[in-house]
Formats: sequence, structure tokens, C-alpha cells
Amino acid sequence: MKDKLRAAIFGLAIGDALGVPVEFKNRGTFRVTEMLGFGVHSQPRGTWSDDTSLTIATCDSIKRCGSIDVHDMYTRFQNWIFDGQYTVDGIVFDYGITTYAAIKQGYGENAERSNGNGSLMRILPVAFVDASRADIEKISAITHAHDTSTYGCVLYVDIARKLIKGDALQEIISAIRFETPYERLAYIQTLDETEIQSTGYVVHTLEAAIWSLLHTNNYRDAVLKAVNLGKDTDTVAAVTGGLAGIIYGWEGIPREWIEALRGKEKIERTLF
Repeated sequence: MKDKLRAAIFGLAIGDALGVPVEFKNRGTFRVTEMLGFGVHSQPRGTWSDDTSLTIATCDSIKRCGSIDVHDMYTRFQNWIFDGQYTVDGIVFDYGITTYAAIKQGYGENAERSNGNGSLMRILPVAFVDASRADIEKISAITHAHDTSTYGCVLYVDIARKLIKGDALQEIISAIRFETPYERLAYIQTLDETEIQSTGYVVHTLEAAIWSLLHTNNYRDAVLKAVNLGKDTDTVAAVTGGLAGIIYGWEGIPREWIEALRGKEKIERTLF
């Protein structure tokens, strides 16, 4: 199981790092084919952002506590945003306003406008442990408490768990009865790229990730398709990359991207 966790978390981190240099750019104005450096956030090649930082903080909490401890996760999120822990260089950059406000005030907002992808991007480690739907919702609610965000996390964990067991993604999607506002996932594969949005809205992010996976057949193509959708490139590619890591395994991730990834030892230390 640890091998699958490693592939998932590194898969997520590489997707994140691929997207960092082109975040916020409009689709069609750029084309990523390899790991780049600098760009929008002026970070060296292979640098990951808040997506990976919060994911490995979640991993570390599970590892240290031996189970789900929401308060411990919250404390580690504080250590990240205020002290630079779980970052490559001790520098926090590219965090969401909703995430920052929630960590500062001690709870996530339960408002329709507070449905960014800040909890979806960090929830993947929970798929590898015994956590109930209520647990997943509480973990999301540390920063994003609205039903749209918590349900998105529940869906993502459910899909990841089935992929871990070896089920095919298309079969998984076909078997789920999606609730509003995620009903498009039932037929997402039939949609044209022009119908896929890749903003920071949690629904758009999950749709874009599943669409990218269903329109490719290997890790490299999946994360590149996600990045090249534009807008919230790092998070869409991270959410895609985490599932792609499970699907294609460690051997399916390009060696050159693993070598280029910075802070690998910080990721490794958090794996349980």
C-alpha cells in the first residue's frame, strides 16, 4: 500500500510543479510539454506549491497520530502557513484566500462563495486510511465547510479508493450516482474540451481532472492535458496527478520529472 501512496503523492506533487509556472494563464496562450521553471511565481524548476504542502501535512498528521485527528491536521496547517513548514524552501506562496482565512480564524466558512478547491487538493491521503464520510467532511471543513466542497472531497476519496483496489476509472464513474452540482461527472467523458472549465471552483477542478484522465492513457499525457487547460493549472494537475499516480503506478511517472522535483525528501518523510 505504501508504494501506491508514494505514487499518488509524488504524482500529485509533480502535477503541482508542472502547473506552478503557468498558473492563471488562459488556455491556448501557452503549451507545457515538460517541467518548467520560474514563470508566474518565479520559482525554480520542480517547485511545488500549497497543494503539495497541505497534502503532505495531512500525510504527516496521519503518520504521527496513527489515525484521523482533525485538530492535529489543523495545527499542521497552521505550521505551514505561518511558519513555512511542509514547503520546499521555507517560503509559503500561492495559497487561497479562503484557506488562509479559515486557518487564521480556526474554522472553514460554510458559504456558497467559499467553494474553492482548497480542501479537494489535499484530501488524497485520506483514501489510504480507514476514514468515514463524516471524517472526510470534517477534514474538508478545516478550510472549506460548504456541502459542495465536502461532497467533492467525499467523491474524490471514493474514486481514489476504488482505483487503489484496481477498478477502472470509467467503470467507477459509471457506477456512481452523482448529486448536484457534480452531475456532469456522469457523462464528463463525452464533453468537448471547450465545455471543460479549469477554474479554482471545486466542481470545475474535479470535472477537469476526471476529464483529463478519461481522455488519456498514461501519467504524462494526463497531467499535461490538465495543465494545458489553463487557469488553476497547479491544482487541476495536482488533483489529476494524484489519481494518475494510483492508476499508472510509480513506474508510470516519468523518471526525469521525479528527478526534477524539488523537496523529495520532505515528501518521503511524511509517507505512512
